Amino acid sequence: MLHLLYILAFTVLALLAVGNLIRNMVTLGIESQRSPGSQGRAASSTGQRRGVPHPELLDETGNIINEPFLVMRSMTVEDAREQLDAIYRASPGNSDAAGEEN
Repeated sequence: MLHLLYILAFTVLALLAVGNLIRNMVTLGIESQRSPGSQGRAASSTGQRRGVPHPELLDETGNIINEPFLVMRSMTVEDAREQLDAIYRASPGNSDAAGEEN
């Protein structure tokens, strides 16, 4: 009898989870098809400001940066190790750790 109770409980939980998943997917689909102008009006009615960009997206003069946000350059393992060593040597308390290392 206890086995049937477990099966029933987990079936109900599974149905709730699947229903929530479907509801979230429908909501996401509806929000993704909205026009950008209507999203801005909806956000302003809820008190969020979308007109002001984040300060990290602005340059020194206050203009919006129109460049890729992540720029990666190729570097060798030795270059990375040298940079990490330089950061370590410049860190406070380095004199204690340097004596133990040698």
